[in-house]
Amino acid sequence: MTTPLIELQRVRFDYHDRTVLRELDFRLAPGDRVALIGSNGAGKTTLLHLLVGLKRPSAGRILAFGCERASERDFHQVRARVGLLFQDSDDQLFCPTVLEDVAFGPLNLGRSPEQARADALETLEHLGLADFAERITYRLSAGEKRLVALATVLAMRPEVLLLDEPTNGLDEATAERLIAHLDGLEQAMILVSHDWPFLARLATRAVRLVEGRLVDAILHSHAHAHRHSHPHPHAADELTGTHTGLEHRHPH
Repeated sequence: MTTPLIELQRVRFDYHDRTVLRELDFRLAPGDRVALIGSNGAGKTTLLHLLVGLKRPSAGRILAFGCERASERDFHQVRARVGLLFQDSDDQLFCPTVLEDVAFGPLNLGRSPEQARADALETLEHLGLADFAERITYRLSAGEKRLVALATVLAMRPEVLLLDEPTNGLDEATAERLIAHLDGLEQAMILVSHDWPFLARLATRAVRLVEGRLVDAILHSHAHAHRHSHPHPHAADELTGTHTGLEHRHPH
């Protein structure tokens, strides 16, 4: 059996007097592209933050690349190999120019200034942002910031991508370009998004957070009267006729 890149074993996370995540078991294998879905406040972002040590579990074990991770030193090693795109781009961008922001991660990994600059410029070019290098970051539009924030992650050449609402603020054409780029990458991914077409195009499987627990889910499309289809999530056993207690919604 292939060793998972990331594994959770009976992980629980409490926030004050509320249990947000309960007894989670999860494995991310090489090549996986997992859609992590759930309602607002379900704990999706919290789960991503646990995987890179920005939050620590109240109970259970987190393993990454074959080793248990518990200390800050452990997670420093994980963050060198796992790229997290924050939900809010302003949490990721803090340098004066785009090039400085995108080169920051490679520099922090110990690459030379010349190599970090080359990696940053190459990443910007791949995302169609070659002309952005000297632009002032805080003057960018929300959609432009989203792409630059993603560039800061990709420039580090991570082995795993954790993408929290990557298409937020993007117009349809830019989102399509982003999907095409991500689809050409080999990294395993966990994708948090309410953009169902995005998930349907990229995800190889889906899990859903319901009342703090993970259940398998399936993304598929329903035709509608307005002559096109939208993908919708279902719990896996909902499609086999087993009652799960989950309310079935069609988000639009």
